[in-house]
Amino acid sequence: MPHKLRNRKSILVVYIGVAANFFLAALKTTIGIVGQSPALLADGINSTSDVAYGMVVSVFMRLSGKPPDEDHPYGHSQMESIAAVVVGAFVITTAIAIFWDSVNDVYQIFVEKTDFGGASLVAQWVALFTVALKILLTIWTLNIGRRTRNTAVLALGYDHRNDIFAASAASIGIFFGRMGHPWVDPLAGAVVSLIILHTGIEILRESTADLMDTLPGKNLGEQISALVTPVPGVGKIDEIHAHRFGPYLVVNVTVCVDGRLTVTEGDQIATRIENILMDRIEFMRKVHVHYHPLGSGGPDSRGICRTP
Repeated sequence: MPHKLRNRKSILVVYIGVAANFFLAALKTTIGIVGQSPALLADGINSTSDVAYGMVVSVFMRLSGKPPDEDHPYGHSQMESIAAVVVGAFVITTAIAIFWDSVNDVYQIFVEKTDFGGASLVAQWVALFTVALKILLTIWTLNIGRRTRNTAVLALGYDHRNDIFAASAASIGIFFGRMGHPWVDPLAGAVVSLIILHTGIEILRESTADLMDTLPGKNLGEQISALVTPVPGVGKIDEIHAHRFGPYLVVNVTVCVDGRLTVTEGDQIATRIENILMDRIEFMRKVHVHYHPLGSGGPDSRGICRTP
């Protein structure tokens, strides 16, 4: 996928998510107050925080789309991982806040004997509408995130999924509150907060792995080996090092060639390897190929591929 198209799709999905959360925040907060639903009001406040960090993410997304420059030869795609860290931190904070509110509500119901009463039927329908809208947003956002390999968009998709759980819990709480069982609402909220917390930790784990330059994985090495080994003139593969820059890959490959080849012939082999990897592996940004003579050098040899 071309870089500009990928960036446009990513920014579009972020903006639509922000707009949807802004609408839901206004709707749920208003109906939560008018309809006397603490559960829906809390969910509306959650949507308000979604708007705030969605706008922060949109700034990082625009920065990530800047072209490479002298100081950043591989581009600014790492901004996407930073944006994902922001989302993960907000998600964890939201989970802690929901859990704390749920514990406080349980205390008020069973210890202070606070009567929350029943919410209006409109609040129930708003909660169900939120679930339906968030299901659509989750499917669409995760689809775009996977196609573009954008960690920030994927993180937003997971947050939309969390909102499904939160709105479902609010809906269940409103329903049972109307039936005279107000304790169900905070209990459901506590369970949902644990699910949200787990998601936030996973988002942080994946995004920080990108920032810490964690190797992309064993499968990539096997794929590179399968493409490079058949190239004419390659005796064997000595080393493969791969690094991630956002969704993009930068690969360093060291191969062994016949020591009797000329420098020009060695460069031709290296060029073929570069072209194959750039053409066959998606999101490959740069390939560096080094070649050493294949020989039987001893353990102290430098720049020589030892024969088995």
